[in-house]
Amino acid sequence: MMTTRQVDVTTHSRISELGQRVLSGGKLSREDALFLFNLETTADIFDLLSWANRIREQNKGNKIHLCSIVNAKAGNCSENCSFCAQSSFYQTGSPKYGFVDPEPMMEAATEAGDNKVTALGIVAAWKGLNEGPLLDEVCDRIRELKAGGKVRPDASLGLIKDQKVAVRLKEAGLECYGHNLESSRNFFGNHCTTHTYEDRVQTIKYLKNAGIKICSGGIIGMGESREDRCDLAFELKEIGASVVPINILNPIKGTPFENYPQLPPMEILKTIACFRFILPRQEIMIAGGRTINLRDMQSMIFTAGASALMVGNYLTTLNQPVEKDLQMLKDLGLDPEWDHNFEDQENTWQPIELKTAEAVSA
Repeated sequence: MMTTRQVDVTTHSRISELGQRVLSGGKLSREDALFLFNLETTADIFDLLSWANRIREQNKGNKIHLCSIVNAKAGNCSENCSFCAQSSFYQTGSPKYGFVDPEPMMEAATEAGDNKVTALGIVAAWKGLNEGPLLDEVCDRIRELKAGGKVRPDASLGLIKDQKVAVRLKEAGLECYGHNLESSRNFFGNHCTTHTYEDRVQTIKYLKNAGIKICSGGIIGMGESREDRCDLAFELKEIGASVVPINILNPIKGTPFENYPQLPPMEILKTIACFRFILPRQEIMIAGGRTINLRDMQSMIFTAGASALMVGNYLTTLNQPVEKDLQMLKDLGLDPEWDHNFEDQENTWQPIELKTAEAVSA
């Protein structure tokens, strides 16, 4: 026997009011956003997705920003991030090697360019980057990728504790740096204790002061609450991230999170849509974990408001073939020929006053 369920039209009306507010240039309060994060019924979530799609289309049209990464230094990381296969604290069997030579990076850039990818991120598994020979080598790779003209060279190289390092990266031609907050300030200590949330925020301050755009997001599915996800979205808004990657936990055997249950696909899509409401003009990128967690529902990320996609394999896990992603975009009428410099985005960041070397050492 078919059962029926009463649909709450007051909820429908409030979702519509909030969607229209964002389309008209208004902003959500935290209370408004939590209302959306806590939607439960399928009918209400599909209402939410519909408005998120409208917000994406108004701000991004049919353009989708594609990004790839190259694992430039793998394994033996000194940090204890509980989700990460590359931490030296856990036995996961992931690859381990030092900073790669120029040739593999240039090959990755050529492949990325051939697949309509805008940016190639140089990613390294270490705590951070300091002045010295390694920084010189990193800057050389950035210059080589930029001169090659295939892709925009991005980088994700851990913590930065000196403004001069950020300036060096900018001078080498770096335009965008990936440095996820990972979770809300309140939840951060549940997945990392070898550095702090404030360490990550300070790194972003140095980079922004050097004129480098920020790619910063987080991971959902680590046991955080919906309130934590909501707070993360507002914190990303506060730091002025240009690209906001949403990763979904892929539990890796050997890490503390290996037995965590997967988030339901509708919860993931709802989260993406809520981020779009809070960050209407930013690039919202769906990255690690989408294949294993969303399965046949991957194409719905764009209906939920996503405007960017990480393609190609991840750091230690596989993605679906790039050709399949490109066909998915074509079937949806979306265009990966993305080429602009983030000028359409809201930027709430104000430069901080830098301490002099004398003041720092005093």
